[in-house]
Amino acid sequence: MHTVVERELELKLVLSPERSIPVPARLTYRTNDPYAVHMAFHIGSESPVRWTFARELLVEGVFRPCGHGDVRVWPTKVNSRNVLCIALTSPDGDALLEAPTVAVSAWVERTLRAVPPGSEPELLGIDEGLSELLTPTPGDDLFLNDPWPSDETGEAGA
Repeated sequence: MHTVVERELELKLVLSPERSIPVPARLTYRTNDPYAVHMAFHIGSESPVRWTFARELLVEGVFRPCGHGDVRVWPTKVNSRNVLCIALTSPDGDALLEAPTVAVSAWVERTLRAVPPGSEPELLGIDEGLSELLTPTPGDDLFLNDPWPSDETGEAGA
């Protein structure tokens, strides 16, 4: 059984130091994809803008700056409010978003209860999958017993 942890919230898209606009967003975490968080931004288009990135960025970003490249997260204060800044970079442009720290922290805490840090590999079944792939089958005997003499046996070229 897979669990989904969702949260609707309003972010602010920062246009300048003096101006921002509200952006409705949905945070989604799925236990069948335990390393990732999904953010969907509803910007008035036919379909939302979707971003997927490591859950660890939000876990750490609540406390200190983290990330590099496409997604960076850091805590700060804006007008005496605690906010989480999320900077997104893509070939289509850049966006700086402010999210309420309390709401994001509470949602992250729910994801950590669903899948504690360090237990993600168990949900993916990587060890079981590798074991299944690497376990010899009866048909593998043909490949395990070399039907061709090697150059070292002295039989080659005889």
